[in-house]
Amino acid sequence: MHVGILHPGLMGETLAANCSGQTMWVADGRSAETRQRAQQNDLTEIATLAELCERADMIVAICPPAAAVELAADVANLGYEQLYIDANAISSGAARAIGRAFEHFVDGSVIGPPAHAPGTTRLYLSGERATEVAALFRGSALDARTLNGDVGAASALKMAYASWTKIGAAMQLAIRALASAEGVDEALVEEWALSQQGLVDRSERAARGVAPKAWRFTGEMEQIADAFASAGLPTGFADGANDIYRRLAAFKGVDAVQVGAQMLDQVIDTLLAVPGAENQVDVESASD
Repeated sequence: MHVGILHPGLMGETLAANCSGQTMWVADGRSAETRQRAQQNDLTEIATLAELCERADMIVAICPPAAAVELAADVANLGYEQLYIDANAISSGAARAIGRAFEHFVDGSVIGPPAHAPGTTRLYLSGERATEVAALFRGSALDARTLNGDVGAASALKMAYASWTKIGAAMQLAIRALASAEGVDEALVEEWALSQQGLVDRSERAARGVAPKAWRFTGEMEQIADAFASAGLPTGFADGANDIYRRLAAFKGVDAVQVGAQMLDQVIDTLLAVPGAENQVDVESASD
């Protein structure tokens, strides 16, 4: 089984490493970091996407959510007739729209970190050929699970799960910023230690773990907002988190370990340093 991986990023490389098929990737236009990951995981280098479409029995797309639709369109426009698997963090509506472009399609989503050890990461799959895809990862560190549902079920699960993890993290950081702006952060930390045990640590871990990846989460927040809207639910949760992650985009590539305990302070300062804030009307003065 020849399996194309588009593209071997931090998550894509572990999909390739845990796949029992012969994995391939497209070198054209990719970074040196992507090339290194591909070589480390023994992916066969293919020069162009067109050539990959000719050789692959199935293609797995794992890329930033904002690029998922365009990437699928590129593959479909090349007349790809084999199995296409979208494993991106997209809404169920987006997954179904992509699926309509292919005769053979499986909807997928990944929950957990890159799968370097068993028990950490699940690949959820839905669609008629989901079981076939899951078999490629049997016995590996990646726990592939099929869902009873049509195309869109795996993506819907990802949207629901990420709503808690990523929106929750953004909310924790926003709360710490609010408390800092009002001069009550120390009191909040003391109260959380009394009544919300573990929340102080979670907010600090959010700063270290989320800020360097915030630039990737904006597209996912847009997908979550679309998922909520499609269900007739308010989108404000995802919209607010999207704003938080946009403000933290400059942390891309920052080594949180090196920054250390000051990471949360830097995140708070960045969240509060809104361009133009100094020009906002003072509410108390305006009421005089």
